[in-house]
Amino acid sequence: MKNGKIKVGVIGVHPEQGWATTAHIPALQASPDYELVALTNSNGQLARQAADKFKVPNAFESHLDLLKLPDIDLVVVTVKVPNHFELVSAALKAGKAVYCEWPLGRNVAEAVELAKLAKDQQVRGGVGLQSRATPVVSYVRDLIKEGYVGEVLSTSLVGSGILWGAILPATYIYTLDPKNGAGMINVAFAHGLDSASYALGSPIKEVTATLGNRRLSAKIVETNELVPMATPDQIIVGGTLENETFLSVHYRGGLSRGTNFRWEINGTEGDLIVTSSLGYPAVGEVKLQDGKGSDVQVKDLAIPSKYTDAREPSGPAQSVFYSYARLAQDFKTGTHLSATFDDAVVLHKVVDAVEKSAQSGSRKTL
Repeated sequence: MKNGKIKVGVIGVHPEQGWATTAHIPALQASPDYELVALTNSNGQLARQAADKFKVPNAFESHLDLLKLPDIDLVVVTVKVPNHFELVSAALKAGKAVYCEWPLGRNVAEAVELAKLAKDQQVRGGVGLQSRATPVVSYVRDLIKEGYVGEVLSTSLVGSGILWGAILPATYIYTLDPKNGAGMINVAFAHGLDSASYALGSPIKEVTATLGNRRLSAKIVETNELVPMATPDQIIVGGTLENETFLSVHYRGGLSRGTNFRWEINGTEGDLIVTSSLGYPAVGEVKLQDGKGSDVQVKDLAIPSKYTDAREPSGPAQSVFYSYARLAQDFKTGTHLSATFDDAVVLHKVVDAVEKSAQSGSRKTL
């Protein structure tokens, strides 16, 4: 790091659209800890347009050229999931620290291999489980540690996939094929479940699951074409955490006119409720409520200012901003605040256990 800033190269930036453009670039530009020095797009012209727009000095068509830059401290991978393994592997072999969007790989095997490679190369691997870093989840985690609701008895989540509903933009067609590891179970469901496990401070112990498709196809927005939906649009999971907390989760494809994310934590001395206008805490407008003692209903609970930063960008970049803040502290002080490749492997194994439970009709222990 030069001048105290972490030099970043982002793989997969479009000048007008995509997760890198809407979330990562604004988050990095709002942070005092990072300097964006390079980006790529497989279309060289689009790479140059993106570099001009975001005032980035280096634009490349190939990720291999970006990896040759000696002053890059962190490579960010924001492309579609099937390409994660190749790009993350190349960055790790080049000796670069990596921040990869979730899911880390298409499956457990890819995630395990990438985590091993990061250890072998002795470089840092971070993964985009941004809900962990949001002010609301951070605050809830501290409240649980402090015994705010007493002993946690159970937790329940209802969420919407956002995608995987009746209609779907063409860019997400690949998510309908389970081989690509980017379906609702891999994305929205996994983000929501990770939020609960992280905040409650306990890994998942066992799961029993039912998966299915109520929608057999999705209509593509741009063409009105009907494309088969092979990945589940209904996910129901029951289970327990290692601390014996009971868990129930229901995710459904698309968006609801009612509740798109509701997470309840029920304890011996009180209750906490987190809601969001979209499918998990890292996206949408969130609200925290609580009820304790003689309360007969929940009330709004403000998040203390120490959990927020006035420099935070709005929209989807907000949670990514807080995720980068944690990663920067890990870089500079050696802490373990941000989600690592090892954390990603744990979550991949949970998703795999859910799928295997549904296939076998039996309970699976992690």
